[in-house]
Amino acid sequence: QVQLIESGGGLVQAGGSLRVSCEAPGRSLSDYYIAWFRPVPGKVREFVSVIKWSDGRTYYGDSAKGRFTISRDNAKNMVSLQMNSLKPEDTAVYYCAARSGGYTFYTAFHWYTDWGQGIQVTVSS
Repeated sequence: QVQLIESGGGLVQAGGSLRVSCEAPGRSLSDYYIAWFRPVPGKVREFVSVIKWSDGRTYYGDSAKGRFTISRDNAKNMVSLQMNSLKPEDTAVYYCAARSGGYTFYTAFHWYTDWGQGIQVTVSS
């Protein structure tokens, strides 16, 4: 099990940018996929993006493509999600999730075993 601690988020006007980060203190993530999810109406948790820690490959959900960038910082053991061109519909609690091992980019929340506490992102119109 891995502890995940989110930070960042906050309030921004539409069109602005925010960054959320997910730290896993004291734990090697070499075998992990780290993803971001958010609850939206009609879905328990919508997939936003995922990064494979070992090689840095990334994958994005439709809502994030072209606007969000996921990245990792090896020195800080941290994954960040840079969110640009934010829209009011991006308002949500963003959750960091981790999965050990695998062979593909998992986009369904039930594939992830460890979760952060969530961080609020609010985009005003």
